[in-house]
Amino acid sequence: MPRGRLARLRRRAPGDYGGRVSGTRFITDSSLDSLARRLRFLGHDVVTLPGARFEDVLAAARRGGRTVLTLSSRRPRRWADVPALTVARDDEAATVRALTERHPPADPPFSRCGICNERLESRLAIEARGEVPGRVLRATRELRYCPGCGRWYWDGTHVRAIRAWLERALGRPLEPPGA
Repeated sequence: MPRGRLARLRRRAPGDYGGRVSGTRFITDSSLDSLARRLRFLGHDVVTLPGARFEDVLAAARRGGRTVLTLSSRRPRRWADVPALTVARDDEAATVRALTERHPPADPPFSRCGICNERLESRLAIEARGEVPGRVLRATRELRYCPGCGRWYWDGTHVRAIRAWLERALGRPLEPPGA
């Protein structure tokens, strides 16, 4: 191995997997559900396995080619080949910032369902009649729909609050909708 490359490998901190990886797909259990939702809003592909044991999450990560997000620093030997990142429990904003700097989102912000992780589809507002408030239907022509769980999404006060939190956490503005 060339000497310069070996020196770079030695300088990396434990758990540092090298350069930026575009479109990293994550998986976690429900203990990090809030973090998973925030990452999905940024455009990350994050699957959550509610009630799963750590070994179940590792097995699913291996099968699906995903990186595990966990609070646990324990790594059973038989799962050594599964990439895993230990995240801090106490500062979710710093965790979001660090993960996004290291692993850019594959999709634009607010393009994934915050609950089930499916990519959202653009739909005519009239299709949501009876499922969203009338004021929403009157205010817009298009909404976003989750084909996985059937939820409707639109740019309202809740999205503005989430966007503001994400921008504070990242220390920069998010790209505008539709960019």
